[in-house]
Amino acid sequence: MKIQQLSVFSENKPGHMIAPCRLLAEAGIDLRALSLADTQRFGILRLIVSDWRKAKGLLEASGAVVKVTEVLAVEVPDHPGGLADVLALFAGTTINIEYMYAFPFRRGERAVLVFRFDQPDAAVSLLQSAGINVLDGGSLDV
Repeated sequence: MKIQQLSVFSENKPGHMIAPCRLLAEAGIDLRALSLADTQRFGILRLIVSDWRKAKGLLEASGAVVKVTEVLAVEVPDHPGGLADVLALFAGTTINIEYMYAFPFRRGERAVLVFRFDQPDAAVSLLQSAGINVLDGGSLDV
């Protein structure tokens, strides 16, 4: 259920995203989802890819600093209030959503969001007990 996400750290300057994306493309590694966060000096490119182990090795060999993090991909009802209903499950719990992002992937009447929780196992249990589908990495193949 947990998916391995790569976080690639780089300077915040023009063109900093092309090198890792080109490297992965040339190796035949498909990008499933990505998010870019920045500060004034550096950026964090978060990636879910088709082969995270190979991608990590290639990126590190190119000199990139890479961290592997477990995230959850969750199907959310794709209608007004769908996300709010899922988020309401965590109200009153000790489970913290550290960050989340969406990507253009639809499954019928549902959208898919990626969450980073401080307690991923507890989050999986809570989501599943509420009937929310937590996806595995293979479910993100298009």
